[in-house]
Amino acid sequence: MIQPIYLYGSDVLKRVAEPVDLNDKEFVTGLVKDLWETLAVSEGCGLAAPQIGVSRRVAVVDGNVMTDVYPYLKGFRRTFVNPVVVETSETQCEYNEGCLSVPGIYADVVRPEKIKVEYYDENLEKKTEEFDKFAARMILHEFSHLDGVLFTDLVAPIRKKILAKKLQRIAAGKVATHYNSKIK
Repeated sequence: MIQPIYLYGSDVLKRVAEPVDLNDKEFVTGLVKDLWETLAVSEGCGLAAPQIGVSRRVAVVDGNVMTDVYPYLKGFRRTFVNPVVVETSETQCEYNEGCLSVPGIYADVVRPEKIKVEYYDENLEKKTEEFDKFAARMILHEFSHLDGVLFTDLVAPIRKKILAKKLQRIAAGKVATHYNSKIK
């Protein structure tokens, strides 16, 4: 079911999400379905469970929406259940990020260029994969949500100061989105 996306200022976005119980397959399946359906109508490239008000360690990413800029992402879709980043590269890269929970704001964020992740997929099969370039960035952005961190928390202090008024407007509900959203 399509869920509203929680916006900046919502408490659920600042909490560290709890792991899901892998034995509760019905809950996991329903949550994953809600994430994919909500992502599809919001036209984003990733969504984490806290963004739909569920403080659990589940996220989805879809590189297909980025193939005009990154053709290598064609067909790249992943579901991450209880993910753990087990390795990151020392090499960092900077990219201008945005977020469905922080509409209309974009800022440069530095993240590792490559990562290695252990996770369960949508069938609850354990996987270990390495990701790089924009795939790694999408994944790390969503995993930050699982730790109660928004991309705006990772920007340079001067940039954060510049963004403060816009963030206050979002938290006050003074923002329009093309998708169903809420602040709580």
